[in-house]
Amino acid sequence: MPPLTSPCAADPVTNPSPAPARPPIDVNCPACGERTVFAPSNPYRPFCSARCQGHDFGAWASENYRVAATEAEPGEGEPA
Repeated sequence: MPPLTSPCAADPVTNPSPAPARPPIDVNCPACGERTVFAPSNPYRPFCSARCQGHDFGAWASENYRVAATEAEPGEGEPA
C-alpha cells in the first residue's frame, strides 16, 4: 500500500511556506534616545533597557503623560 500523502502538501496556496525573517530594525529608545534593536531578541523593545522601560512606566503611572480626549456632549454615551 502506498504511503498516505496529501495532494495539497506541495500546493503553495493551501500550504504556504513561512515568511522570510526580516532583518532587525534599529530605532531610538523613546526614553533616552540611544539606538537599540527593535526585534524579539530585545525584551525591552522599543526601549534599550529595563531602566528606560521602568522610567517610562513610572511617567505613565504618575500621570506625566495623558491621552487627549474630547468632552462628551450631554446625552452622548447614554444607553438608548
